[in-house]
Amino acid sequence: MSWLLAAPIALPFLTAVLAFLFRAGPAGRRISVAGNAALLAAAVALMAETLREGVIAGQVGEWAAPFGITLVADLLSAVMVVITAITALAVSVYALADIGERAERLGYHALFNVLIAGVCGAFLTGDLFNLYVWFEVMLISSFGLLILGGSKAQIDGGVKYVALNMISTILFLSGVGLLYGMTGTLNIADLARTVPELEDQGLVTLIAMMFMIAFGVKAAVFPLFFWLPASYHTPAFSVSAVFAGLLTKVGVYALIRMFTLVFDGDVGFTHQILLWVAALTMLTGVLGAAAQNDIRRILSFHIVSQIGYMIMGLALLTPLALAGAVFYLVHHIIVKANLFLIAGVAERVAGSTELSRIGGLYKSAPLLAVLFLIPAFSLAGFPPLSGFWAKYVLVAAAIEIEGWVIAAVALVVGLLTIYSMTKIWAEAFWKPHPEGLEPALTRLPPGDRARLLAPVAALAGLTLVIGFFPEPFVAFAERAAGQLLDPTAYMTAVLGAAS
Repeated sequence: MSWLLAAPIALPFLTAVLAFLFRAGPAGRRISVAGNAALLAAAVALMAETLREGVIAGQVGEWAAPFGITLVADLLSAVMVVITAITALAVSVYALADIGERAERLGYHALFNVLIAGVCGAFLTGDLFNLYVWFEVMLISSFGLLILGGSKAQIDGGVKYVALNMISTILFLSGVGLLYGMTGTLNIADLARTVPELEDQGLVTLIAMMFMIAFGVKAAVFPLFFWLPASYHTPAFSVSAVFAGLLTKVGVYALIRMFTLVFDGDVGFTHQILLWVAALTMLTGVLGAAAQNDIRRILSFHIVSQIGYMIMGLALLTPLALAGAVFYLVHHIIVKANLFLIAGVAERVAGSTELSRIGGLYKSAPLLAVLFLIPAFSLAGFPPLSGFWAKYVLVAAAIEIEGWVIAAVALVVGLLTIYSMTKIWAEAFWKPHPEGLEPALTRLPPGDRARLLAPVAALAGLTLVIGFFPEPFVAFAERAAGQLLDPTAYMTAVLGAAS
């Protein structure tokens, strides 16, 4: 069982080493794709085991919890690893046509797979110190990917990215130190057992706020999000796509894990703050997107906006709301990564992502237009696509407990999202090209065309499957939410029945 838990972490690291050793030729690319295909197989096996057995845990080196390193997977962890593997495989195929030889020689494939290992590690770790370790693995590798081209814009975005994330790290470590001083443990399941028994619950709430800010930076919530739109538009499109799909979701995952399992003793205070944060994150993100004129900048602000919906589900803390947050996580990773990949194809075909400098894609590249409409409409919440069901569940959860204001905010933000997606459609696809050009997919080399469009089509197909057949996905999200609200199975798997 420990090997089943360790495989999603070990495989990307092994892939990274091999890809770096053979980085000078096509072997490195093939190794990256093959490694991510193997990761997907391992992730699916882990998911199957979790569905069959419930929460599963393994102790590294057979050091019993809470003293050793614990790997643990419940339904939320397992589905996040599966979606990570799907995204990684799609982006690695796309990168075959997107990443140049110079970036490959500098270690793109190795950095990419180290990043994926860090993401999987964060989803599967069972203790806070190793969560910090995986955050640092992600930070180092993502910074390397961000500045790989060495342009001024990349360096500027990278400095902002690292500076704020370092502040987050300091807050995180400070909170970890205080929590360890009060409890003598950093095992998350053990913390769930010991934190409610502490006498000074006021200090626990203070530590919870430190974790909220630290993870809030990682998740890019209001008012801590400015590093994201300043950096996500600068690297290669493959890098932007994996960043957009995965990095902020690790922060959201950490918030969900800690504020359902550990910091649930002062819900009236902590989760009310999260509710305000969710509303302001949704509003500021969507308004920022409406003011932009570059596809990647628009999509970057929409990452911020959509994170607000996930935090909304956590803040409401009902079974339906948490199910909506889990469903939204899965939907959004697929849709957002796909939109960034489509932006890369549009740039290759039309020459830019600035809306004022491109046009005519609907007439000259109708396939690309269709592939854009699917994730764009899903992001905006058009029925029956996946985004509609995600928003529906969250709004229904808010109305269920008479949260009229947050429900209204969610609906208004959905309408404003439609405006941004319509602006991209009108400018990039519908209007004629300002220079009279007719950009066409046929101008791309056939091999590149297949490598660019196959991942986009696959992710769009997955969006359609979730949208047209939502029942099993909603049922899964409800089961995952049930595990989050009742940590008994999690604690038993990690600590044993005696806990």
